[in-house]
Amino acid sequence: MAKRGNRVQVILQCTEHKESGKPGMSRYITTKNKKNSPDRMELKKYNSVLKKVTLHKEIK
Repeated sequence: MAKRGNRVQVILQCTEHKESGKPGMSRYITTKNKKNSPDRMELKKYNSVLKKVTLHKEIK
């Protein structure tokens, strides 16, 4: 039987896309270790609709 680890899947959503007024949304799925980083994750990722790198924050 497999052990349950500390790694969980999180969804990152673009912060600038909602303010732009364009349809759709930019989301990425990644994993993080909830023991080492319990706070919400923020990464700069590429948004294909806005065609630039933007800040993506973890949502729940």
